[in-house]
Amino acid sequence: MAFTLPPLPYAYDALEPAIDKETMTFHHDKHHQAYVDKLNEAVDRADSLKGQSLEQMFATMSKLPKAVRNNGGGHWNHSLFWELLAPADKTGEPSAELAAAIDHDLGGLDKFKEAFNAAGAGQFGSGWAWLIVQNGRLKVTSTPNQDNPLMDVAEEQGAVVLAADVWEHAYYLKYQNRRADYLKAFWTVVNWNKANELFAAATQ
Repeated sequence: MAFTLPPLPYAYDALEPAIDKETMTFHHDKHHQAYVDKLNEAVDRADSLKGQSLEQMFATMSKLPKAVRNNGGGHWNHSLFWELLAPADKTGEPSAELAAAIDHDLGGLDKFKEAFNAAGAGQFGSGWAWLIVQNGRLKVTSTPNQDNPLMDVAEEQGAVVLAADVWEHAYYLKYQNRRADYLKAFWTVVNWNKANELFAAATQ
């Protein structure tokens, strides 16, 4: 079964002004589609991977072809990223349980946002910032390229609660080289309802 590009769960312009329509169109229709196409090509060349889920591949990623790592990560990361964004009037807020964990593990929401933004802004080159559950506690981390915390190659592994794409293609049309401004705007379109769902699944 070939991997497919999921549709955006909102209109291309639904996240404006934080993320503009042109960026969303290119990011989803061109960049994400390319990861899907190249992932399918890579899996077609490896019979042992056919029928495996991306999560199964991530568990042994250190032994798999680089094309699977790059494009499998690109597909999974983006598929989740779209769900972790929402129009500003539909973002919700952290659940009582997630808010309590942020207070306990990360020093409160403001300190968490500072740490998350620093992880994203400080990621050299392309990559991602993450909020994960690791050994029952929240932790902020980052990964290069299209790696993610589910991969056995990740320095910090855990279940994902929140993610921010800090590849230039995620923000350059609007923010140019101002990654910090993009990350600041990111918080206005974070889908806390999805983050709450992921946190609950990771801690049940």
